[in-house]
Amino acid sequence: MTERSICTAVPRRPGPGRDAVPAPRLGRFRDRAPGRRVLRYALLVTAVLPLAGAVWIAVTALLARSELSAAQRDLDTLRQSVTPAQVPGSTPDAAAASVRERLVRSAAAHAARAHRLTTGPAWYSAAVLPLLGDPARTVRGAAYAADRLTGQVLTPLVQAMPSQTPDGRGSGMTRALAALQSHAPQIEQAARTATRVRADVRVLPRSTWLPTADRARAALQRQLDRLDPVMTDVSVAARVLPSMLGAHGERHYFLAFQNFAEARGTGGLPGAFAVLRADRDRLSFERFGNNTELDKTKTDVDLGADFNALYQGNDPTRVWANSNMSPHFPYAARIWAAAWRAHTGEKLDGAIAVDPVTLSLFLKVTGPVRMDDGTALTAGNVVDLTERASYARYKDTTRRKAFFVDAARAAAGPLIAATHDSRRLPALLVAVNDAQRTGRLKVWSAHPQEQRLLESRPYSGTLPDTPGPFAGLVLNNAAGSKLDYYLDRSMVWEAGECRSGGERAVTVTVTLTNRAPASGLPGYVTQRVDHPAYPTRPGDNRLLVSYYASVGADVTGATVNGRPVMLASGIERGHPVYTVDMELPAGSRRTLVLHLLEPRTTGTPTLLRQPLARPLRATLKPGRACGV
Repeated sequence: MTERSICTAVPRRPGPGRDAVPAPRLGRFRDRAPGRRVLRYALLVTAVLPLAGAVWIAVTALLARSELSAAQRDLDTLRQSVTPAQVPGSTPDAAAASVRERLVRSAAAHAARAHRLTTGPAWYSAAVLPLLGDPARTVRGAAYAADRLTGQVLTPLVQAMPSQTPDGRGSGMTRALAALQSHAPQIEQAARTATRVRADVRVLPRSTWLPTADRARAALQRQLDRLDPVMTDVSVAARVLPSMLGAHGERHYFLAFQNFAEARGTGGLPGAFAVLRADRDRLSFERFGNNTELDKTKTDVDLGADFNALYQGNDPTRVWANSNMSPHFPYAARIWAAAWRAHTGEKLDGAIAVDPVTLSLFLKVTGPVRMDDGTALTAGNVVDLTERASYARYKDTTRRKAFFVDAARAAAGPLIAATHDSRRLPALLVAVNDAQRTGRLKVWSAHPQEQRLLESRPYSGTLPDTPGPFAGLVLNNAAGSKLDYYLDRSMVWEAGECRSGGERAVTVTVTLTNRAPASGLPGYVTQRVDHPAYPTRPGDNRLLVSYYASVGADVTGATVNGRPVMLASGIERGHPVYTVDMELPAGSRRTLVLHLLEPRTTGTPTLLRQPLARPLRATLKPGRACGV
């Protein structure tokens, strides 16, 4: 190697006045490589994150479902431990209260874990996606609802349930009322929470692309639809029951047994009755009687001009058999209380109405009873026995009416005993709830503060006077017969086209069928005390058929079996009432069609269900919402 070559191989240092020799630029290519790798990583992460999120949601959704299933199992066990009637003579579980609390704590823990599993960035991000996020919103909302229900609704409710005494007797009602009073604020808050949760679940997506989520939401909605009114009932009970049951002084109530073989607005003809005494949470019956005792009693109750105009000629305040023609139970209760005071001089604190179906529910709890004549009264035979068989058994009217009183007295003793038996009391309360839910148990208080709380609940039998879609079919027997035991009813309410002027067309179709046999019925059942001017046969019936429309509605036409018919009209508590006097021969069917114009409203109408022997078959078709 020459000297020159050696010198040229060594880099020269820049000297004064010389430019620096630029360094080789191979490093430029090394600088680009990390940027490309970052880009690749970013693209990879962008692709993987949604997949990972989807996997995370799927896994946590399965885990949440498992937790909710476990919570449901706990609640099923809890319900079975509370609602069934205990076998008489069985040994009560001394640890029942602790078992209930353990079950609800376990259910609450499972629901809380399900809620936590369905929260976080992945679930939030999925829920806000249009359409694709609907199932995520539904699952998140359902888990949150379950968490609130078990923790904020069922927990205070179970804590308010009284524990059993060692022998299960002697203090059932007293302990239950004491527990209600002491937990009243918590129960009231729990009822409000149940209402809010129900409203929240209603707005969750209903029809998503994931049927499993839709079914879960629907099942939860059904449970809330049952729970919410029960919680409200319990909340009202916590505020009114102690005073109504004599916690602050002795109370007396008129108890009417309605006979729905002869229809009346609140259910059936007021037949047998009793006076119920409540004193310091202990119940007893002071006396029993039947309607003949009050037939000639007249009252001076003023129920307003609309009432007088609607029922003129029937005189409900002065004719006992017509005292409950209105479906608004407080009217009948006020008449009964006034009649009792006029008859005996005694002032009552309220009135209660029951019917044979109510007795059947009570007998499921107390077990069969035996009447003085040896007749066995059971949950399975009490309705048929009092509404049909007794008319064939007793030709004498006085003896038959005495039979009704004897049946009421026989059922009353075990019923009172059950109120003080902590083993049977939960099942008895369930029976009471079932009776009031179907409109067969109604309660009115003569004390205004109590009545204001009661009238918001279905068991008050209050005809609502607020605006909104409403449909009510009410029948009153006009023949004086006992043929309504054989009556079938159906009603279809259908919203039609929207009209100018803020109105909407509504069509109501009522079908009534008289299934009474043409022969073989006792004369008392088929009698015609109305003495019609036209010929009739045994089994032919006559009804006053009244339709209660929405506030502000007006009828435009009506037909019976396709022929135009004239309607009598009136007003009750703001509702237009349209009535047709209908002859219904044995074995026949009549179809009443009403065409109405009602104020534009949305949603399903509130339905008035008159409790008779056979349930009303109602179909409600709200149609499409009208534009503004």
